[in-house]
Amino acid sequence: MDQLNRDLNMKSIKAVEPKSRFALLALIALTFLSFSTFAQAKSARQIDIEVDAALKSFTLNVSGGQQFLNSARGVLVFPSVLKGGFVVGGEYGEGALLVGGKTVDYYNTASASIGFQLGAQAKTIIMVFMDDYALHKFRASDGWEAGVDGSVALVEWGAAKNLSTTKVQDPIIGFVFNNKGLMYNLTVEGSKFSKIRR
Repeated sequence: MDQLNRDLNMKSIKAVEPKSRFALLALIALTFLSFSTFAQAKSARQIDIEVDAALKSFTLNVSGGQQFLNSARGVLVFPSVLKGGFVVGGEYGEGALLVGGKTVDYYNTASASIGFQLGAQAKTIIMVFMDDYALHKFRASDGWEAGVDGSVALVEWGAAKNLSTTKVQDPIIGFVFNNKGLMYNLTVEGSKFSKIRR
C-alpha cells in the first residue's frame, strides 16, 4: 500500500535510534499488510450493499442529510473505515463514488500515524461534493489527499441540528459517524483517496 508511505511522519522515524528503526519499520510493514489483506476481501457488490446501508443510516440519523444528498453533485461513501494499531496506527476503508445516485467508481482511503494508540475502531465517512469543479478535480486526480488537493469541511456532532445546504457553502462537506451518530473532534486531513478496480 504505497499510498500510506506518504502519510507517515518521517521526522518521527528518523528520531528513533538506528537499532530501533528497523523494528519500527517492521511494525509499520505489519500494520500495512493487515490492511491490505482487508482490502482484497470486498467485491463491488459487497461495497455497493454496504454503501446503500450507510446512506440509509446517514439520512435517518443526520438531520438534513437527505437534503445534502439531493443537492450533491457527487457523494463519496466509505461504509467502514477501520482504525487500528498500537504504536503505529493506520486507517483503511473501501467505498464508492456515486453521481446521480449511481456508482461511477470505487475508491479506498488510507492514512497512517505514529504515536500511542490502542484498540480498533470503525467509522463511516461520507463526503458530499457540492459543486462540479470540486467533483471533477477529485475524479481527475491520481490519488487525492485531503488538506493538500482540497479541503473538506467536516460537520461535527451537535452542528447537524441546524444543518442545511443554504448555511454550508463549502465545495466539499464531510460527515464522520458511527453507530452513536456524528463524531466530533476528528479530521480527514492527511487521508488519501485512490481509485481502485472492483
